Amino acid sequence: MKRGYLYILITTLLFSSMEVALKCIAGQLNPIQLNFSRFLVGGLVLVPLAVRELKKRRLSLDGRALGTFALLGLMGIAVSMSLYQLAVARVQASVVGVLFSSNPVFVTLFAFLLLREKISKNQILGLALDVIGIVLIIQPWHLKLDALGVMYILLGTLLFALYGVCGKRQCARFGGLVVSCFSFLLGAAEMMALAALTYIPSVSAALTAAGLDTFASIPFLTGYTAANLPIVLYIYIGVTGIGFTCYFLSMEV
Repeated sequence: MKRGYLYILITTLLFSSMEVALKCIAGQLNPIQLNFSRFLVGGLVLVPLAVRELKKRRLSLDGRALGTFALLGLMGIAVSMSLYQLAVARVQASVVGVLFSSNPVFVTLFAFLLLREKISKNQILGLALDVIGIVLIIQPWHLKLDALGVMYILLGTLLFALYGVCGKRQCARFGGLVVSCFSFLLGAAEMMALAALTYIPSVSAALTAAGLDTFASIPFLTGYTAANLPIVLYIYIGVTGIGFTCYFLSMEV
């Protein structure tokens, strides 16, 4: 149990620095490019550890397992984290961070509906205080929030909660390292495939005409400099690789 709390602490510290790190390099990298790149690198860093975990459990990945990881990657990486990146570009980093912290509310709801986990009165009270705290910190009556940015982060938070709850069953079988590694890699591959489609002239033109320039001709390797490389590596390896792994390891424990 103590190890679980340590994982939660590490996850919290890394995740809470994410918005600030992203703001430091805002505008230097395409948000979708940053998203698939960080999960690709994070996944590759975890491959040796994931392989060792599979050998330790005497398991192998079949088509069904890979299909499940691909679905997790689509939901929690390709869609949820892309919405998160877009929200950071439109809303204050502190607001995005606080709204994303409403994740436990959705996790509790999905765990009750999908995993049949019981909800105690203390949990309900804690979640109510969580929501009140979020409202008091943001004080929406004083802020002129970008409505689209808020919608992005709330939808991204909802999907991330679903990703975590659905991934918990896989954690019980394969372990948090394996779930993180392969959902990262497959989610990144899905995003890269979609990014490649944006180079089709008709698709790029349609996205630009719809005001979605961010999604048109998404770059793969541009924007990296010696100045932003330390922050980029911190996001890719620290927040993504280590942070998400500790997130799943905490649920596993």
